[in-house]
Amino acid sequence: MRIVKVKDTKSFPNAHGVDAKRIYETKDAEVICMALAAGQSLKKHTTPVNVFFYILEGKGVVEIGEEAQEVEKDMVIDSPKGIPHLLRNTGDDVFRFLVVKLPKTA
Repeated sequence: MRIVKVKDTKSFPNAHGVDAKRIYETKDAEVICMALAAGQSLKKHTTPVNVFFYILEGKGVVEIGEEAQEVEKDMVIDSPKGIPHLLRNTGDDVFRFLVVKLPKTA
């Protein structure tokens, strides 16, 4: 059994310059826990695999392609591969979410 304490996991450097912790990784899947401070945003980017986001706390906006939607705790958002997307914190508190990549790489 492997148990990960997310709060004790170290953040890794990333292109977005945000708090990102790799909390699960196998040859088939990857899960990253990201936290955006008030006003912080990911850079718009694409991924070579399908991903989904699970909102853990806070509120923000998810943009996928030309669509933008306000999201909050306990929502799951599907983001197909190859479509530009970003997440942005629009609240005053931390906006924390999981990024799940299945499969891990194309």
